[in-house]
Amino acid sequence: MATEQLTGAEIVIRALKDQGVDTVFGYPGGAVLPIYDALFLQNEVKHILVRQEGGAVHAAEGYARSTGKVGVVLVTSGPGATNAVTGLTDALMDSIPLICLTGQVPTHLIGNDAFQEADTTGITRPCTKHNYLVRDVEDLPRIMHEAFYVAQNGRPGPVVIDLPKDVLQLKSENYLAPEQVKHRSYRPQVDGEEEQIEKAVEALAKSKRPIFYVGGGVINSGDRATELLTEFIHLTGAPCTTTLMGLGAFPGSDKQFLGMLGMHGTYEANLAMYNCDVMMNIGARFDDRVTGRLDEFSPDSIKVHVDIDASSINKNVMVDIPVIGDAERVLEAMLSLWKERKYNLDKKSAKAWWGRINEWQAKDCLSYVQDGPVIKPQHAIKRLYELTKDRKPYITTEVGQHQMWAAQYFKFEEPKKWMTSGGLGTMGYGLPAAVGAQQAHPGELVIDVSGEASFMMNMQELSTIAQYNLPVKVFIVNNQWMGMVRQWQQLLHGSRYSESYSDALPDFVKLAESFGLVGMRCEKAEDLDRMIQEMIDCPRPVLFDCLVSQEENCFPMIPSGAAHYEMLLGPDDSAARPISDEGMVLV
Repeated sequence: MATEQLTGAEIVIRALKDQGVDTVFGYPGGAVLPIYDALFLQNEVKHILVRQEGGAVHAAEGYARSTGKVGVVLVTSGPGATNAVTGLTDALMDSIPLICLTGQVPTHLIGNDAFQEADTTGITRPCTKHNYLVRDVEDLPRIMHEAFYVAQNGRPGPVVIDLPKDVLQLKSENYLAPEQVKHRSYRPQVDGEEEQIEKAVEALAKSKRPIFYVGGGVINSGDRATELLTEFIHLTGAPCTTTLMGLGAFPGSDKQFLGMLGMHGTYEANLAMYNCDVMMNIGARFDDRVTGRLDEFSPDSIKVHVDIDASSINKNVMVDIPVIGDAERVLEAMLSLWKERKYNLDKKSAKAWWGRINEWQAKDCLSYVQDGPVIKPQHAIKRLYELTKDRKPYITTEVGQHQMWAAQYFKFEEPKKWMTSGGLGTMGYGLPAAVGAQQAHPGELVIDVSGEASFMMNMQELSTIAQYNLPVKVFIVNNQWMGMVRQWQQLLHGSRYSESYSDALPDFVKLAESFGLVGMRCEKAEDLDRMIQEMIDCPRPVLFDCLVSQEENCFPMIPSGAAHYEMLLGPDDSAARPISDEGMVLV
């Protein structure tokens, strides 16, 4: 009986199917035409044609972040691969599992400066978790399955597979199924050391002012991890704060949730972090936008750090109790030990701690006054949340003030509903990410909370939305400025607004209509609720241009390099906070 022969391109498609892939985001070109031919001859894997390769990677990120699956990208050689670099770096920074299949010139032309040749593996080495250049079709099945393993195990991240055109055209009889492939060396530690877990739980039990500091690693670990986290926090009675990427890991409306931490986090979250005596960091990497000035970051606390990535331990902040392992496994062990030993926090200390936190919460740091016809951006986003929360929408964002306001005013009750560019801060992320999320969840409400400047970075993806009739809602908070740039110029550069004003914006309603989408413009506060409801109810894709006050700043704000207690709560705030004899920052 003859053994089945498959071309390299057919091996790629079969491997995708065997890995459970149902969607690929990409853009064709000469080097990957054999793969596109193989895609044409099957129906299981759907291809979404984006309008630029950077959009393909962001779309795959939105798909991956909203599903927990691996996102898959297919681009051609040369500029196809280099256009993907920003998205790959974004995915690496935010721990998003991706496979990026890149075309390459035939193996005999590599190094000859051939047409559309680039050193893809060299270029992407610093911005991927791992990459491969496939030189032999016999290696292709193993590499395909290894790449999926690497992308989703340990700390997730992007993996590039560079595919020379001749490798895609050659045939092989030696296809391997996923279960036949085992990576030779990569074995991430998933179970934390019992001794370290015991130390961490004991420290928490003895604490008087504990706080849980939660990052995106908990969401990456899976839904079970977020369930265990919620149970553990409720059992202890301790407060919880999250990073930007951790929003949704703990219910946003829970009375123990203090809001987001960091530069634009809440007053209560930042002061609780500064004043805590035990910090339980689970799945966060001590990003500089969270820590502020390192020598004043939670200076008197015992620091526990749970992370699956050993390289993150003591990288930015020295910790007292490191626990290397998967968040789900470690939380399960911690929760079991807490119950087994019948630990409880000291009631008197807990009451005093919550009393202080309640005083900080009374500041109501996210309050604003909406008066008159001009729409405040905070009001626009808060009303968007309040009018959509029953639908449990998937929210993507671009980058800037609107991103921070969305993080502040949306309350995410569950994971995988919030997709934003945290580590890299990539303008143009939100629109293609919404494409990926909507493709993954066709019956759900998906909203890209956008700024007009970020929107124009990848607005060509409106064509993708139109082609596939994806009912994405794009909510542009339009202040005609690069808002966060203008804010920093005002506060830190003497109001010298160098190149931050956009005075040649398109008519967004006509732009939408030119793609066959629905365009809406809201200019008055009294019309806002009605028009948001119309947007929600519309079954078609909508581009909503919300004109807001032009010079509103995003507060609270910790100036770069400042300490948590040096928050600016408003434009006239002096930042300094009085400190008691015991070292506690006071209201």
